[in-house]
Amino acid sequence: MGGLDSFLFSFFNAKVMASYLPMIAQGLGLTVLLALLVVVAGLALGLALAVLRCLGVRPLNLLIIFVVDLFRALPPLVILVLLFFGLPAAGISVSGFAATWLSLTLVLMAFSEEIYWAGITAVPKGQWEAARSTGLTFFQALRMVVLPQALRIAIPPLTNRTIAITKGTALGSVVGVSEILGAAQSAMSFSANPTPLTMGAIAYLVLFIPVVALGRWIETRFAWKR
Repeated sequence: MGGLDSFLFSFFNAKVMASYLPMIAQGLGLTVLLALLVVVAGLALGLALAVLRCLGVRPLNLLIIFVVDLFRALPPLVILVLLFFGLPAAGISVSGFAATWLSLTLVLMAFSEEIYWAGITAVPKGQWEAARSTGLTFFQALRMVVLPQALRIAIPPLTNRTIAITKGTALGSVVGVSEILGAAQSAMSFSANPTPLTMGAIAYLVLFIPVVALGRWIETRFAWKR
């Protein structure tokens, strides 16, 4: 068998692809579900923390800063392993899916909170004062005047960070989650052929290339015009 034939047999084996395509497709569906749950929960929690930080309650702000810095500093894999193996020791049993979702959600929450906060602080103070002078309450001014401007500032960096963190769904394979990488590794073990890893790589491209393109469009759409 020549070099090219050997390469194709190892990484693009049509028989193996046909046999394990359903498994990879199932892993793709699980990855999409996990990524969506992470994005929704992480962005919502990050925004909630940024809004709470606007209240200016010093002890609360110090606690938020501590939590945010903690989850920004720890690698997602470390958080995942601590949750999956540590919580059962405290009497709390979690599945691999739940541990992966929670760990990535906490990381996205921490980074998105900082991005939201940067957007809020970038809004000129005069916007607050003008809004309050019209009789709006603090929360009305925040919701109707400040947050719309802050979100527009925050969208470009928030999009990049969200895409980067959601690709971390591959870490689920460490705790037995059959997402794309987990399914590809299982298929490779069953087939004794690395072709499923090639299929996994293709599945990631199919999933994330449109997401990256959408992120680029969102950045262009909401960027400040100069």
